[in-house]
Amino acid sequence: MSNKKKDQLNEVEKSNDDKVMTTNNGVKVSEDENTLTVGERGPSLLEDFHFREKIMHFDHERIPERVVHARGFGAHGEFQVYEDLSKYTSADFLTHPEKTTPLFVRFSTVQGSKGSPDTVRDVRGFATKFYTDEGIFDLVGNDIPVFFIQDAIKFPDLIHAVKPEPHNEMPQGGTAHDTFWDFFAQNPESTHTAVWAMSDRGIPKDFRQVEGFGVHTFRLVNSEGQSYFVKFHWKPLQGLESLVWDEAQILHGKDVDFHRKDLYESIEKGDYPEWELGLQIIRPEQEFDFDFDILDPTKIWPEDDVPVQRVGKMTLNQNVTNVFDETEQAAFHPGHIVPGIDFSNDPLLQGRLFSYTDTQITRLGGPNFNQIPINRPVNEVHNNQREGMHQTSVNKGQVAYHKNALNNNDPHTTPKEEGGYEHYQEKVEGRKIQKRSESFKDYYSQAKLYLNSLTQPEFDHTVDGFSFEIGMCKSVMVKQNAVNQLNKVDRTLAERVAKNVGVEVPAENEEVQSDAKDSKLTMEKFDIPLAGHSVAVAVNGDISADTLKSYAKTFTEHKLNYAFVGQHPKDISEDYGITETFDTAHPTLFDSLIVLSDGSDILPPVEEFAELTYKHNKPLIVSQAAETNLADAKLNLTAPGVFVSDDPNTIVQAFDRARYWDR
Repeated sequence: MSNKKKDQLNEVEKSNDDKVMTTNNGVKVSEDENTLTVGERGPSLLEDFHFREKIMHFDHERIPERVVHARGFGAHGEFQVYEDLSKYTSADFLTHPEKTTPLFVRFSTVQGSKGSPDTVRDVRGFATKFYTDEGIFDLVGNDIPVFFIQDAIKFPDLIHAVKPEPHNEMPQGGTAHDTFWDFFAQNPESTHTAVWAMSDRGIPKDFRQVEGFGVHTFRLVNSEGQSYFVKFHWKPLQGLESLVWDEAQILHGKDVDFHRKDLYESIEKGDYPEWELGLQIIRPEQEFDFDFDILDPTKIWPEDDVPVQRVGKMTLNQNVTNVFDETEQAAFHPGHIVPGIDFSNDPLLQGRLFSYTDTQITRLGGPNFNQIPINRPVNEVHNNQREGMHQTSVNKGQVAYHKNALNNNDPHTTPKEEGGYEHYQEKVEGRKIQKRSESFKDYYSQAKLYLNSLTQPEFDHTVDGFSFEIGMCKSVMVKQNAVNQLNKVDRTLAERVAKNVGVEVPAENEEVQSDAKDSKLTMEKFDIPLAGHSVAVAVNGDISADTLKSYAKTFTEHKLNYAFVGQHPKDISEDYGITETFDTAHPTLFDSLIVLSDGSDILPPVEEFAELTYKHNKPLIVSQAAETNLADAKLNLTAPGVFVSDDPNTIVQAFDRARYWDR
């Protein structure tokens, strides 16, 4: 974060170190434990202004949570472009490689409330606020590149369907219920995104290992007025990983804050997550060269056809000081853009440009939400907007209108040549109608493309995702209609899901006849570095301190997170100490397991750790002394990803793959 942005956030930061308590008006407080009463046992008096202020503020501590994306967590960071992109755009932060642009990122789930678990199956929000020298640019995206609907007028319908059902307010934090799958079956445009959500993409392992997508088609405009269509991507340098469904469900109960804790602790340790900004660019004359409409938000631009150019890097390197002040009050808006970036005619994007301002006014108490420190640009703001709720600026002078002579026409406008924003002058003509473009009406081809691009384990997991979600529906009609939609994408998918949820396979095979693939869609395309992964060491019996020290040394050298787990804590102030017990730790909280034993009988919780690690296809290392005593456990010690070794460095070999799907 730049010093300028730090100063801006800190100027209203309140510390409680060696400070005299006062009311909000600055009056020193002499009593904060007893209200003003008539005598020691008499009634309280209305004139106790300190109590009135204190309880009033407490009563209003909670602002309305977001209708969608309520469950979120954020961090500060910075962005730097690799090279001058002025051939595409005049945006300052994309044309000056020597500049570092501060930013703020908020990750979120979509469906659940603020109290819902992190690890539910859902689309994740990935919103980035760039504090550029020309103003704020908000890239308000998701971890899935497409969306459920094509036109913003259907957004209330989608959210009403996906949210907990109104008659019983269930289920919280998931889509496994009748109204969502009824919407899916009746609105085929949602098919492509649903396939992504039911795949491994719907249950990411952590925030550090998700892709980010701007979803919509935007424009880049250079200083010569030339325009290019663009899609924005965030490519994680930590690799791309997911949970398995059983693991995600267990984590709901073991650690409801699993994702946010991972991000927070990584930044606190200095293990800063990084993403590269990628651009897909299509020239205006190529707009109609594809078998899909580039303005359709339910379609990707296949990367094999339109390669992603990696143009810069984002690093998240500072946690927030106060979650409410920063993360909760952060107001993102796709209409926050800077010179050099403009909109396309994507009908979902066009509607979002209207709705987000309304949302922030409702949540943050009025039109002055941009004055909250987290939402302020780093450059100065001057305009003729005045008053309104929560006005914190003190505007001087008698003039608040344009044009004026009394104040030399200040604040004045700026011509485009000097940095003033000007929209791209696109020629538009046609009748006023309410009709979807025919080019938007292919609902199944790209869903088939995505399925074709998956590995067999990924395809199997997608079958499992649909089977669980549709299987949770109560209505047989809804189940049948949902399977009928899947039959229009992939016959095998429809047959397997139909069997699992107990409905009929449609008599006629209506699947898309295509073997087209995009090599960049499988999650296995990402290299996964060893650093940042976590290891649990299950200590069975009496293991020497020197042995534990050698493992701790190896983990530290490879920048692995680790914990020694035993029956009882021991040497907890040491880096080799047993800081976790089998009561406080669980194998789902770790990426791998090492079982160390002194040769004594394997403790039941150690065996359970090993069996669940094995079940979830994670790397498992067993010491030679533990091998014999684990012979009766529910695992195969010769299976892929299981290593019998006393060498701490075996962990490097074990993490050749994050999951061993071929067990």
